[in-house]
Amino acid sequence: MTTFDDRENAFEAKFAHDEEMIFKAHARANKKLGLWAAEKMGKTGDEADAYAREVIVADFEEAGHEDVVRKVTGDLSNVTADEVRAKRAELVIEAKQEIANEG
Repeated sequence: MTTFDDRENAFEAKFAHDEEMIFKAHARANKKLGLWAAEKMGKTGDEADAYAREVIVADFEEAGHEDVVRKVTGDLSNVTADEVRAKRAELVIEAKQEIANEG
């Protein structure tokens, strides 16, 4: 194998790793968003965990994260879509930091 092949393989491995970390961070942020919304709805324990899973699954409906925003905004009558987007953005940063600290 040549140096070029080694560099190419290393780049591909890093890209795959980075994509996996991004996916994990967004899934974790969606779970945190679901728990945040569940708390606002007065849900606790298993009921809150179940709602958080619903939010995670909602992210697979379409590309991007508007499906999650739509789900949470639809379930909460006292928050706007912009508030949900802002909270999710905050939670994505938090989730990325947690994942970086774990590894």
